[in-house]
Amino acid sequence: MSDHRQPWEQITVSHADVRTPLSILDLAPVGEGYTPTEALAATTALAQRAESWGYHRFWVAEHHGMPGVASSAPAVLLAHLAAATRTIRLGSGGVMLPNHAPLVIAEQFGTLHALHPGRIDLGLGRAPGTDPATARALRRGVLDESADEFPQQLSELIHFLDADFPAGHPYERLRATPGQAGAPGTGRPPIWLLGSSGFSAQLAGRLGLPFAFAHHFSAANTVPALDLYRESFRPSSVLAEPYALIGVGAVAADTPGEARRLAGSGALAMMRLRRGRPGLVPTPEEAEAHPYTELERDFIDSWLSNVVIGDPAKVREGLEELRARTGADELMVTTNIHGHEARQRSYQLIAEAWGLGAAPDSGLAG
Repeated sequence: MSDHRQPWEQITVSHADVRTPLSILDLAPVGEGYTPTEALAATTALAQRAESWGYHRFWVAEHHGMPGVASSAPAVLLAHLAAATRTIRLGSGGVMLPNHAPLVIAEQFGTLHALHPGRIDLGLGRAPGTDPATARALRRGVLDESADEFPQQLSELIHFLDADFPAGHPYERLRATPGQAGAPGTGRPPIWLLGSSGFSAQLAGRLGLPFAFAHHFSAANTVPALDLYRESFRPSSVLAEPYALIGVGAVAADTPGEARRLAGSGALAMMRLRRGRPGLVPTPEEAEAHPYTELERDFIDSWLSNVVIGDPAKVREGLEELRARTGADELMVTTNIHGHEARQRSYQLIAEAWGLGAAPDSGLAG
């Protein structure tokens, strides 16, 4: 794997910076009573407001076969968001690499970088982001790939982005366009590895890449995975020292009671998803009226115990505690609730409580 990188990709981390960068992960949620078109319009408006509020990044996630998630095509959505914003970093949180040919991803994100240089992040995951039947439809029946295939796919993708396949490689003469070979000195998007267990944490560490952990749905694994990432880390031309971001579920409202009421809609949506019955994000009223069994109530309580919920001061306190406990270099909040206005209000309150206002400098050059 090549270690050739452009200067703008060099990442230095200042742990003396007390204001940890705050970012957003968005799924373009589709709630009851809304259409996917309305959800995508709301995501666009949210990205614009996030930029004005001072959030550092705005990532969208690849999911398929889920009526309540409209972000099935990150590259397409990112192109639209980049055209609608000016300065905020945009990226995939993430693109599921096994679903796509590495050359296709290299061309898509090479194009995004050529159109919006220095603003695009390429976050990669190894899960399908969907159920087995949909994964089969995406991959045309190729479902026997083991975890060992992911490092090979990643290596191939990086070689396409850097146009540096070794002599004798079957793809030696292939070029991803737009790409490194077609535009010398312009670089390409930084690659992040995403994960919810130790596999990607260790791989990111060995390759010296930044790592994003999905604390919002795998909280029990957060500290062990980050420890493994830091223990495995080898300095690279991309990173001199580890850089870890964690995704955090967070819901803020003017009162703790209202925040808890709003959070219930996302928890019910997750319960249905875990049971193989994904649907639109229910309203808070539907979530409150749902006839929960004891086991269902246990699931809801367990899920919400890992979401930072409350008024702005309480959410800030929860985020600060999580930052101190995990040592994360950056926090990426995600608010999966019903209602576009309530969702935007939550992000605004969190930004104000965190002290944003001008885009924080994480030290990740771009």
